[in-house]
Amino acid sequence: MFNRPLHGGNIAWAAALAGCSPDAILDFSASINPLGPPESAIAAIKSHLPNLKAYPDPDYHQLRASLSAVHQVPPDWILPGNGSAELLTWAGWELSELDRVFLIVPAFGDYWRTFKGFNANVVEYPLLSAAGEVVNLEFLDGKKQTLSSFNNGLLLNNPHNPTGKLFFQEAILPLLEMFALVVVDEAFMDFLPPDREQSLIPWVSEFPNLVILRSLTKFYSLPGLRLGYAIAHPERLQRWQAKRDPWPVNVLAAAAAEAAIADRVFQQQTWNWLQVSGIKLFQGLAELPGLKPYESAANFLLVKSAVSTSLLQEKLLKESQILIRDCLSFPELGDRYFRVAVRWEKDNQRLITELAKVLSKF
Repeated sequence: MFNRPLHGGNIAWAAALAGCSPDAILDFSASINPLGPPESAIAAIKSHLPNLKAYPDPDYHQLRASLSAVHQVPPDWILPGNGSAELLTWAGWELSELDRVFLIVPAFGDYWRTFKGFNANVVEYPLLSAAGEVVNLEFLDGKKQTLSSFNNGLLLNNPHNPTGKLFFQEAILPLLEMFALVVVDEAFMDFLPPDREQSLIPWVSEFPNLVILRSLTKFYSLPGLRLGYAIAHPERLQRWQAKRDPWPVNVLAAAAAEAAIADRVFQQQTWNWLQVSGIKLFQGLAELPGLKPYESAANFLLVKSAVSTSLLQEKLLKESQILIRDCLSFPELGDRYFRVAVRWEKDNQRLITELAKVLSKF
């Protein structure tokens, strides 16, 4: 029997519980853009198949040049990786060398993986109040003198997973004066159009203690290719490079990334889709009795439930072949929260309809 998954997207586990084939599962547990992968990325993969007979460029000059043009930072300030998870390992290594690492919780489970691997001294700061409301980062301001006097690090993600909370630049920038190292995971930042995004990439050159992690997994729907990148001062990235395996990014992933980040049509289509579908899904969930969705800047919604979400998940699977993400892997949330990805409108409506049926039986 399959073990209960710690991450979303475990279709094999869901199908076994539902008693159906994996293809029958409608997956809301993994926050992947339903518009992708972009056709431009698929075409790039096909055109680079002959290059499989050669090793990748160990320095990824072309990929870094492409990312440099997008983010307006020099190429040597960019380090591509085998998904942002690989780069999180090296960020965790440096954070763990500090006296303490402050972590905003609930937090992505992979953060705990890297911290446990390096025996980090982790201090948790809750983002949810006792009443279940999402608070801002200002709660750290009162500790500025204390935090600044120690060799501390901070890891947070923006937009925050799993709440979807977007932290504004002005809320994060003061923290760069308080911590020896600040790592900001911006895996979902691409879902915000340029006039709304709150990336700290423009400030990397001013703050040697700032590291930004980015991913192509969510926005471009490319989790199978494993590609992410870090943006930080070159000296720091050179230390990471000296420790990791050679050729972490394969030639097909690099080619797909170069094509995807240049695909302006796909990007605009995604922003247009999410603006409409995200609001409608939020409104539909909010109208169901016993459910409270949280406003989100990303392509997912955290939902507070009056009933057991593990039981709700089981009933949805067995009765409707729909998979939602339980939040049991987030200790601060437990069995009264679940998370759902924003999908196509017809899929979202099916989720709302089936949730209404299941909730009416409690």
